[in-house]
Amino acid sequence: MTSAESARLAYQGRMAALKAAFADRAESGVGLIRSRASAADDLVSALWQLHSHEIGAGIAAFAVGGYGRQELFPASDLDLLFVVADAAKEKASKPIIRQINQQLWDSGIRVSATTRALAECDKYDPENAEFTLSLLDARFIAGDKTLSAKLLDDCIPKMLEREHRNLSQRLLELTQERHARYGNTLFHLEPNIKECPGGLRDANVCGWLAKLTNTAPSSSLEFREAFAFLTSIRCFLHIRSNRDSNALDWKTQDAAAAEGVGVPNGPPRDAAHWMQLYFRHARVIARQLEQQTDAMPRARSILKQTRDFLTRRPVTDNLGMRVERGRIVLDEATPGYDPATDSDVMMRAFQSVAETGTRLSSTAEQRLEEALPLLSAQLDEGTALWHKLRLIFLGEHAGLALRSMHALGILELLIPEFHGIDALVIRDAYHRYTVDEHTFVLIDTLHGLPTPEQSPMAEWKKRFAVILRDLQHQDLLYLASLLHDTGKGRSTGEHATESMRLAQSVVTRLEMDEFESGLVLGLIQNHLDMSSALRRDIFDAETIRTFAEKVQTPEELRMITLFTYADIQAVHPDALTPWKAENLWRLYIATSNFLDRNIDDERFDSRVSSELVRRITQLLPGESREVLQFVEGFPQRYLRTRSPEQIRTHYTMSKRLAEDAVQLDFHWTPAHSDITLVTPDRQLLFARIAGVLAAWGMNIITADAFSNAHGIVVDSFRFTDSFRTLEMNPGERDHLIRDLHDAIADPAVAAKMIANRKRSRRRTPLVEVKTSVEFDTESSTHSTILQVVAQDLPGLLYAISTTLGEARCSIEVAVIDTEGDTAIDVFYLTHEDAPLEGDELPALKQKLLTAIEANAS
Repeated sequence: MTSAESARLAYQGRMAALKAAFADRAESGVGLIRSRASAADDLVSALWQLHSHEIGAGIAAFAVGGYGRQELFPASDLDLLFVVADAAKEKASKPIIRQINQQLWDSGIRVSATTRALAECDKYDPENAEFTLSLLDARFIAGDKTLSAKLLDDCIPKMLEREHRNLSQRLLELTQERHARYGNTLFHLEPNIKECPGGLRDANVCGWLAKLTNTAPSSSLEFREAFAFLTSIRCFLHIRSNRDSNALDWKTQDAAAAEGVGVPNGPPRDAAHWMQLYFRHARVIARQLEQQTDAMPRARSILKQTRDFLTRRPVTDNLGMRVERGRIVLDEATPGYDPATDSDVMMRAFQSVAETGTRLSSTAEQRLEEALPLLSAQLDEGTALWHKLRLIFLGEHAGLALRSMHALGILELLIPEFHGIDALVIRDAYHRYTVDEHTFVLIDTLHGLPTPEQSPMAEWKKRFAVILRDLQHQDLLYLASLLHDTGKGRSTGEHATESMRLAQSVVTRLEMDEFESGLVLGLIQNHLDMSSALRRDIFDAETIRTFAEKVQTPEELRMITLFTYADIQAVHPDALTPWKAENLWRLYIATSNFLDRNIDDERFDSRVSSELVRRITQLLPGESREVLQFVEGFPQRYLRTRSPEQIRTHYTMSKRLAEDAVQLDFHWTPAHSDITLVTPDRQLLFARIAGVLAAWGMNIITADAFSNAHGIVVDSFRFTDSFRTLEMNPGERDHLIRDLHDAIADPAVAAKMIANRKRSRRRTPLVEVKTSVEFDTESSTHSTILQVVAQDLPGLLYAISTTLGEARCSIEVAVIDTEGDTAIDVFYLTHEDAPLEGDELPALKQKLLTAIEANAS
């Protein structure tokens, strides 16, 4: 056995023993990463010694990054820096460095190696700040000790003395950019424990800032415990996956909680409670970073100072507080009086945060936290408290103020009902944040409506901002938003009812009048109704009538519309798409018109229809009779939801049916695509199209089907392309159209394509969804409404629509929605132009359940 093999086996043996000791709780996470770094030191030193006769002087090996800090996690890369005296030595050493790296790889170690001349280590490159940051943790391993002394005792200290301000500023910029990628919050349902705010990278930043500012690193017990907890989790993740995995997904949460990872000598915890421990520790790290950031000098450019002055309302110095270095600080305590124990000062401070976006200093937060017992004894009650709370709610930065109040325990002091959702994890693949953070993001979204932005949502944001401007009771909207999910902490069923019960206690304590409390409680009780209405045919007068009966007044309509907009947006950044915003706007306008209308609906529809027909015939001079013949028999919904230009296109397509009985019109955009089919009616048309789109991996958003008096069908589908196939490969668009054409002509094509799709490997769903098939025979006079809730799997819509087609059900309208792993599909069904017979529904339900189960198997 060679010396290299012996060193490799020794390292691998130590790693196996370390992992076993960690699994048996004989070794902590911190102990494991320190021991792995030590084992790596021994291996690198041994390999270096094997090549010592070739290496000579003028080169040294250093551990940098996490390895340099002796924080080498089980599957982390080995960050090695080879420093050479000059270019000639670098060239001569390349073969040896390559051989050492290969031997490390052969030992099962991922190596991230860099070679630099000593002179290069003296230079700071803002575009590669990561390299300079890695030097902060440089540690000598082997080689030329004289060269090592030059680097560690001369080169790096001089560079840091010269560049520490620039490097500190760049480090904060990189940290802000990283935080922004995670929504500037640590409260993710499935956090990345390394990169998320409050994660291990933030702990590293705390250490780097201490070195750059020449201050002592945090030695608090809380910080050490938080670092140890997250370290144990990351070790567990690496060992469990055998790779550098840092995402704490739900299955890993279950496993970690069951094993009590990070909980010394404690019993296994349920996952929800264990995650609350995680968030508690992450808060400690996030707060430590904020404290160190606060303590740093703020060297801001004149341009930035001017911009901040123009965009922020000034904080008026109040009795008991002032602004220093961009933070709100409390006045010093004097004999007999401490502003930190004055509830009026506290509420004014948070009002200033809400109005200006200026944060409390870390010292001010600490003083308020320590004063909680005294503050709790002198809080305002009733209308006096509501007056102060509403000023916080109405501030542009209310979300920032409420988060700070929540973190310090002050929000729960004022509204104890909020405590139940503190860092509460409700498992739902559709949501990204904990329940409390979702609430704050919702409030941020409402306040952000008037702020212009350049995005696909810009136009819709502007429209909904007008509704906010016209809302007379914005403060009540914010209070209802704060309380709308509190029931989730105490109920496993319909949380809206429990949330309303808790809110009743709040509005009673705040001594609100009957009108105000009615608006708050009504919105909380009905806060899901508008989202539910969006899963119905929003062009159906009965849908509008049913929804209008719940909101009753224009003010309530404005409140629930704004709430629904923000509630969807707060689920995750991409949840509110332009087409969802458009549907929400249409529902708002239709309901608003209904509430204001004093004339008969049908007469109104007829006049609109006549006007549309006139506009269509103007586009096709000389073909009025043919156009009228084409639109004859189409339902009013078809005429209301299509522009004259679209109807002209459909008419033109129908004229080509003699040449080709399948006419397709396709429009692609990056956001979504639309395809319209014009063809003579035949069985299972909807299923064939759904099958092809599913086989291509497309997600159908909405679909509808219309037929005229002459048996000509106009089917339309809007869908998104999750894999960006049509964007990255424009030629595939024609391929998709050909597949659709073939499938419509031959039903076997779609069946074969969907079968091939099902054979491909399916990902394991994050949440198991219970299948539900329900019929609604009351909400529509012309159709039977079917709602299917099921696991979102390829082929689901094809299975449903095939079953419906075989039962000779016509799909008049389909509203397709997906929330994470949950498919929520609604169909308006008829049989021979009439609703389905009630006695047919149980058998149809069983057929649908069987088809859905077969598709999932």
